[in-house]
Amino acid sequence: MPVRFRKTLLLDLDGTLLDPGPGIVGSFRHAMESVGAPVPEDQDLAWIIGPPLRVTLQTLLAKPADADAALQHYRDHYAAWGLYQAAPYPGIFEALQERRAAGVRLLLCTAKAAVIAAKVVEHFGFAPLLSAVYGPDLDGRFDDKGDLIARILDVEGLDPGEVCMVGDREHDVRAASRNGVPTVGVAWGYGGREELARAGAELIIEHPSELCGRA
Repeated sequence: MPVRFRKTLLLDLDGTLLDPGPGIVGSFRHAMESVGAPVPEDQDLAWIIGPPLRVTLQTLLAKPADADAALQHYRDHYAAWGLYQAAPYPGIFEALQERRAAGVRLLLCTAKAAVIAAKVVEHFGFAPLLSAVYGPDLDGRFDDKGDLIARILDVEGLDPGEVCMVGDREHDVRAASRNGVPTVGVAWGYGGREELARAGAELIIEHPSELCGRA
């Protein structure tokens, strides 16, 4: 059976279901400025979308206290403003509705904190299509997406041979592979075809309709 037709799909959020660029980047800039490390306006920050934000901040800021403060500034700004500065990718709702109607279980598997991700999918109308929402705890537990996928497989009692990850970044591909799960890479997100292929995505698609086997 082609991997995209497996019984359960683990769905990344940012860059896969919706384009969150303006909200994430704007909130990130606010957070960095709040701790005295402003980012030049002309600096491309698309690379921050996908990896765990806590890890990104710890890499950029030498002092752990600054990274912790920046993360809180980010969360406050994102909750009040950034969350709403996003848009679902054209065709994604229709594809998920078709997959769900065919009996496929759809589980959110995101690097965004679970409590925040739940608000995002509710606001943008994805919640009714999802059987569950999984993401890291606010304290950083399950920031590692491989650990998060392992937890999902355990909690849901899933056979990796019947599961497929759907995501746009190399982190999705490698985290899934660690758990024996193949990935359908989505080229419309932030990683791009080359990154996904290099990471070992089983299949790379250009449009959500291809999740349903249509070109």
